[in-house]
Amino acid sequence: MKSYQRCPVAVRQRPGHDLEASPSKATRTSGRLGDQSAEPEGALLVSDVTPLPVHLDKVVEGLAQNPALPPELVRRLFTHRGVLGGVARRPDLTDDMIAEIITVDDPWLTHSLALNRGLPHAFRMVLAEHSDPAVRAALVVGAESAPRELFERLLDDPDPRVRQQLAESDHVPADLRARLAADPDPKVRAAVAQWWTQAPEPVRRLLLTDPEDAVRAGACATYYPRLPRPVPPADLLPELLADPVTRAGAVRHCTLDADTARRLADDPEADVRQELAEHPDLPPPVRDILAVDPSPLVALSVFARQDTPASTRAAIHARIMSEEPSANWLTDLHADLDDNALEQQLMGELARRKLRTLRLPWITADPLPYVDSPYVCFRASAAQSDDLPARVVARLLEDEESSVRTTMALHAGSRIDAATAERIERSYSPVRKARWRPADSLPLPAGVLRRLASDPDPRMRQLAPRDPDLPVELVRRLAADPEESVRRAVVTHPRLPARDLTKLLDDSSESVAAAAAAHPRLPPRHMHQLLALAGL
Repeated sequence: MKSYQRCPVAVRQRPGHDLEASPSKATRTSGRLGDQSAEPEGALLVSDVTPLPVHLDKVVEGLAQNPALPPELVRRLFTHRGVLGGVARRPDLTDDMIAEIITVDDPWLTHSLALNRGLPHAFRMVLAEHSDPAVRAALVVGAESAPRELFERLLDDPDPRVRQQLAESDHVPADLRARLAADPDPKVRAAVAQWWTQAPEPVRRLLLTDPEDAVRAGACATYYPRLPRPVPPADLLPELLADPVTRAGAVRHCTLDADTARRLADDPEADVRQELAEHPDLPPPVRDILAVDPSPLVALSVFARQDTPASTRAAIHARIMSEEPSANWLTDLHADLDDNALEQQLMGELARRKLRTLRLPWITADPLPYVDSPYVCFRASAAQSDDLPARVVARLLEDEESSVRTTMALHAGSRIDAATAERIERSYSPVRKARWRPADSLPLPAGVLRRLASDPDPRMRQLAPRDPDLPVELVRRLAADPEESVRRAVVTHPRLPARDLTKLLDDSSESVAAAAAAHPRLPPRHMHQLLALAGL
């Protein structure tokens, strides 16, 4: 990728592009691209003292996504390696443009072109012969509506990565996908086992009895990338329970008697014991043994059972929460943890995260006994009910925990007014980093959004641009906000004036500058100017 310095540049006119470069100087005092409001649309007037935007490569990358970019400028991006192929994923590429990209044969561009879901089938077949297996594999990802011909061509691809991508794709015809269950490469067969969870029974049987451990493990697992989970044939369950690599995945499907339960409770693998702890027919004596299991994840599964005694549940909760390490335990060089201790710390942290996000259907089905539970996950599970009395809804909307309040608001329907929605949003505290926020599901009215444009909390100011009719003066104020997140929220607003939009091309934030370049209202003269600054 190119690197650029913020220094004066001279405009270079590339052969084949009839661009008018003005010898006059456009003054610029703030380090941003000038307004040049008196210039004719489309003219390229670049001062020989105009400094580059702070993040020129990111700006050009954003420009590649701009739906209003003229075709002649789209073509000029084909030679810019800093775009990392984004221009090849445009939905408006013409056949001539696609042919040019294939001719250029830049790795990033060609790979991105193969991912383009709107690529005409004729060009897919051309790329199916490409020498780079990564390009051929990318074709499968983007080929949601491709004819059978493409999959037949790739089914015998010499590179297993291509066949593995086929194995993972739900768009491959079933009869062709079934052939991959007998592929010579075990990684391909394992991909079929993991991703094609509803394969015909003959295919599942073949995978469950595969000679390779990895294939059998993928066919009978505790996690699958696709739902619903497959159910193994009943006659294979004894063999799957006896096999260490499939035992954990088979536990939930087996008929559990007392002897089998005791034997599985002594299994050295925590995954097996955790699956056992979730089995609906678990005998109480074995449940009590698993309640004090060394693995906190096994104990957590006992905590979540409906038949667990209250005293046992309280002891498990206290144990999991009391073992919380210091904030810097992973980076503490003096901790001197051996592998076993480190694994125990990791499992403890995972158990605490799962405890905070645990939602139990048996509580949601009968919520009233749990609305005052000492356990946050129980109250949140109760709040998932859509039929709670008004007094209970009000109680849970005032809960001390953000997750409970938010869950109740999402299930209270029309009982949530604008003031409550704003309160839930303002006090929202996510358990982990996530883009979702309550206002995504509880939209605020325009009057509230306009008031939030002046809110002291930048997180609330970010919501104001959700009003498509936000007054221009508020849009402009937000575009000059000191907080990057606020500028990022408003940079795509349809009412952002062009002069403010072009200032954001030189924003200190990469994402803001790139989004400004991708805005369809960016004046064509600035599109020309940016490409000239990038030497295109």
